[in-house]
Formats: sequence, C-alpha cells, structure tokens
Amino acid sequence: MPKVAVIGAGLIGRAWSMVFARAGWSVTLTDTSAAALAAAPALLRAGLADLAEHGLAAASAAAAKRIAIRRSIAEAAAEADFVQECGPETVAEKIAIFRALDEAAPRRAILASSSSAIAASKYTKSLKGRARCLVAHPVNPPHLVPIVELCPAPWTSRKTVDAARRLYQRLGQVPILVRREVEGFILNRLQGALLAEAFRLIGAGYVSAADLDRTIKDGLGLRWSFMGPIETIELNAPGGIADYCVRYTGFYKRLQADPATPDVYAPANTARVIRSWGKPIGKARHAAKSRWRDQRLAALVAHKRGQKSFAS
Repeated sequence: MPKVAVIGAGLIGRAWSMVFARAGWSVTLTDTSAAALAAAPALLRAGLADLAEHGLAAASAAAAKRIAIRRSIAEAAAEADFVQECGPETVAEKIAIFRALDEAAPRRAILASSSSAIAASKYTKSLKGRARCLVAHPVNPPHLVPIVELCPAPWTSRKTVDAARRLYQRLGQVPILVRREVEGFILNRLQGALLAEAFRLIGAGYVSAADLDRTIKDGLGLRWSFMGPIETIELNAPGGIADYCVRYTGFYKRLQADPATPDVYAPANTARVIRSWGKPIGKARHAAKSRWRDQRLAALVAHKRGQKSFAS
C-alpha cells in the first residue's frame, strides 16, 4: 500500500487525506495544532461518509481507518512515498516545513506543496532535494473539485513532474501543467481577474452583489461547469474562435484598456461590496453553508462522471 504524508490538518489537508485514503493509500496526517489533530478523525469519517452517499468513495469506514494521526513532520514523513504539504501560506513557514521534509522524507518521496500563490522557488532553492519539489495547488475542497495545478520550480526535475502528474491522475484528480512560475498560477489569476471586475461593478453601483452572483451561477457558471472559456467562445460564433475574435474583440479591447485597479480592494470599496451582500454570516451558518456547498459539489461531480464527453 503506497504511503502519503499530509502536512496540515485544516480544510485542505483533511480533503487531501480523503482523496488519498479513498484511493487506497495509507495516510499519515500531522499538524502543529493539537486541537486540529484532535478534531480531524471525526471530520474525516463524516466527510468520507458524505462522499460514499454520492458514489464518490467506496467503503468509507475502511478508508477512514487508513488515515493515522502523527505528532510531528518527522514521524509523518519517515516512510512516505509522497508528501502533500498544506501548511500556512507564508514563505517563512514553507521554508521551515520544506527544510524539515527534505530531512525526514525518504529520497524517493516527491514533496508537493498545496500553496495557492507562492512559487516553489521561493522556499526550495537551498534544499539538497530541491529537484523533487513542486507546487500541486488544488481548489477548495480538493476531494470534490479535481483540478490540480502542477507548477515546478526551475530546478524541479522532469521526472518529478511526470511522476506527480501520473499519480494525481490515478487518484482521480485532473492535473494541469503550469509551464513556468507565475504568482497565483493559473486558476487564481483567472479568479482574481473576475473578482476584481465584480468588486468594481458592485462598488460602482452597476449591480447588486446578489445579482452579480446570479450572473455567474445561473449564467457563465452553467457553461463553465463542463466547458472552459476557450471552448465556450468556439461555439459562440459560426466560424469558431477566429470568427469570434473578429466579431467581438473590439469590445473586449475597450474593456482591457480600462481594467479594474487595486483600488477595488481598498477599504471603502470592499465596505460597499459587503453592504451590498447583506448580513454577515455567523459561525454556525458558515459551517452549515459549507456543508451544503460540499453536498452540491458532490452531486455535480457524480453527475459529470455519468455524462459522456463530446469526444466520446
């Protein structure tokens, strides 16, 4: 049975633990927070049971038993074939964690970071085993959203990248390759561009926050759940992408000449967005809504798995 060490028992670390455990891996999970480790087993059992209800995990109780709690990085990584780091999103923390992992993990083990925006070159440069390090950025929650952005550092070996890609594919994830380092990788740069324009439109009074969200979930999001933006525009003009560019890029050029600026995230504008959204969500409602989101995502993933792609 292959072994993975998951570093961090927060939302992402627990989700990764479920991804590996349902695929038959032995998981060792660690965190510097004793409270997070104490809470993890019950949360993992519940999460795997939810997956089983939608046909996204078999034998959930057995999968949960494959996840073991460890008290330190050294103990968790000692026999690992693979490491999924899910620590704090700071360079200093990642330098410390990867230094410890490079010492503790067997030489065969790939060291992958779940970092959302920090390139691997920022925290692996001085490591002896830097060639086995890369970013493998998931989307929250990775046990339901399968994309994984693989972003190697300049010194990451091709062998590491290829092995990581094959591994995530076997797990049922959908890895994509970021060909060279860029802050935020691909997904968060796309998300950031849309979010900045959303904040501008809401803050300037063009639309309410609720109607902005409806525009995505009942408009663009329906197509984007099974087609990306390039495939979408291919079908939005009779002659495909080239025809679309001739017909519509005049309008888009005008938009890009006046992009949203960093001021959309200034306190005055974020306050306008928050007021437009309405009453702040409380802790209990936040947890309940997160559970509702996960249930909806599970149903969508199960639906997509049952559909034929166009190529088939």
